[in-house]
Amino acid sequence: MTRKPHHDEAESRRIINRVGAETEATMVQKARRRVSDHMAARDAPEDDWVEVWGSRIGRALGVVFFLGLVVWLVFFVVPAL
Repeated sequence: MTRKPHHDEAESRRIINRVGAETEATMVQKARRRVSDHMAARDAPEDDWVEVWGSRIGRALGVVFFLGLVVWLVFFVVPAL
């Protein structure tokens, strides 16, 4: 039983596309989980509530500050165009 060359090629492309999609989905899930764990301060000791909440507040303020800088930069650069 011999297969046609175009059938083998189509099957190979299908397998490669599936592996690529699974790898991409896995990378996105890992990145989302890492960001979620970082913002939730899961790396801080659970028995020290001050450090946990301090880390959460500090990280949230860091995101707010970064977004504020981006907005400021956009308003600073756009009128100059």
